[in-house]
Amino acid sequence: MHRFANPARFLRIARPATGWLLGLGLLLSGIGIAGALFFMPPDYLQGETVRILHIHVPAAWLGMGGWTGIAVASAMQIVWRHPLAGVAARAIAPVGALFALICLATGSIWGRPTWGTWWEWDGRLTSMLVLFFLYLGYIALAAAEKERGPDGRAAPLFGLVGAINLPIIHYSVQWWNTLHQAESIELTGTSIAPELLWPLPFTLIGFSALFGAAVLLRMRTELAETRVEARLRRTAAAR
Repeated sequence: MHRFANPARFLRIARPATGWLLGLGLLLSGIGIAGALFFMPPDYLQGETVRILHIHVPAAWLGMGGWTGIAVASAMQIVWRHPLAGVAARAIAPVGALFALICLATGSIWGRPTWGTWWEWDGRLTSMLVLFFLYLGYIALAAAEKERGPDGRAAPLFGLVGAINLPIIHYSVQWWNTLHQAESIELTGTSIAPELLWPLPFTLIGFSALFGAAVLLRMRTELAETRVEARLRRTAAAR
């Protein structure tokens, strides 16, 4: 990772990668969503509501994956003082918060006809809501810390401590008597019928590519702003 510590070297890769990820994400997400809406049969128990799970599941995975990225970047910022680690964590946070919000919203829409309620304070839903608020807290803390200088430690420490919530989300359906169903997809197989499952890889990979494109774009924007601010300071000092 230290190969990309130089912003110029990082930008040479990030510029074309942003466009490729965006195009791939739009294509695969479109195929997956179209397949879920128009070409997938309804479930014999859940009916038409099963279609929204092809958005809900990738959003949940990426909401958790986003905080994993923040934790890794935070560790690199604290231990190795990687110059782009803080930039990466700040770029990930709003995107991860968006996917966590999509997860909560689609879960509520799915839960209303399936469970008979928009919301239930069970372990999985509550811990996912906590993750969303952790994102908001990190965004506010990182923005405030950035104003004080690049050497702050509060935001990366918060990013590491917040990762404690990730195993809670994952194992909540096993630890507590929860309304949320257990995982239907595991490393050993799946309980979902193939005719209902096939759009999911498209939306999962497509949303992941869109996630990556958004993060790279935000990182490029912050680096450009930093470069402009440095140039303005040099101009002001010369006068």
